[in-house]
Amino acid sequence: MNSPTKLTLFRIFLIPFIVCFNYLGDPWLAWPSLFVFLLASLTDWLDGYIARRNNQITTLGKLLDPLADKLLVLTAFLVILERQTLPAWIVILLIGREMAVTGLRGFLAAERIVLPAGVLGKWKMVFQVIALSFLFVADEYWIFRPAGFVTILLVVFFSLLSAFFYLRDFWQLLGEKIMKEQVEGGSS
Repeated sequence: MNSPTKLTLFRIFLIPFIVCFNYLGDPWLAWPSLFVFLLASLTDWLDGYIARRNNQITTLGKLLDPLADKLLVLTAFLVILERQTLPAWIVILLIGREMAVTGLRGFLAAERIVLPAGVLGKWKMVFQVIALSFLFVADEYWIFRPAGFVTILLVVFFSLLSAFFYLRDFWQLLGEKIMKEQVEGGSS
């Protein structure tokens, strides 16, 4: 098992700690929860960087990395939702987007088509980490609540825009595959 995959598994290992710190009930535990979230988010960037730099991209990594990302983000959103720091409609919209894009990419993967993460999706992730970081400690320091809310609105914007482009690319790639199969089927 290579280093990027180990980092991805470490990210998955960290997720329950975010939940545990949230359920212990002490408002000051929002800080260790935030620290764990930021550490896990850092591993997301680091595993991709190491995999590309050292040419260690594996099938297992391609499967585990997006799964770990979704688990981390969904856990953070559900913790924030339970604290009633965000309106439920925002969390539902963002979780729905994550599930829809994951479904599109999974469908294409089954067809042996790779739909890579786009630049907008990466910006969405950056703003998502920033917004969630503010919201983790918003109950303790009121100033973080409006900062988190404004940043989460940027996340909604980038999420919807990137989802549009994923859907467009999905139909284009699927159409190309169908055309290729028709041409290959017609020539035999």
